[in-house]
Amino acid sequence: MKYAGSCLCGKVTFEVEGEFENFYLCHCERCRKDTGSAHAANMFSSTAILRWLSGQDMVKTFNFNETGHIKSFCSQCGSALPNIQMEGKLLVVPAGSLDCDTPIGPDAHIFVSRKANWDKDLEKLPTFKELPE
Repeated sequence: MKYAGSCLCGKVTFEVEGEFENFYLCHCERCRKDTGSAHAANMFSSTAILRWLSGQDMVKTFNFNETGHIKSFCSQCGSALPNIQMEGKLLVVPAGSLDCDTPIGPDAHIFVSRKANWDKDLEKLPTFKELPE
């Protein structure tokens, strides 16, 4: 299978060919900082191929203190983008960067012992189809 993706401004486009083995929602402090949200939503593959279709020169990669916590993003709009980790053995694709439905659903929440204090009972909050008035 092939999956298309892009950044928010549309200057960076890519495709992923292959399948994903895992999809995790990570609640660690670093992933919350990366996303500015309750968790990161990343899909992982040890076999899929990433191809940059446009804007590869705009992709910046940050490796936090060389710890292996890696984030790639568009230097124009800041959108999270795929990256290759573990010495080329692992493709990490932010689920929200795909321009199609994700081929798999999340497998698990991880690092829940470190989740934000406000990240609880969120399913009980009111929902709105659009911005509330």
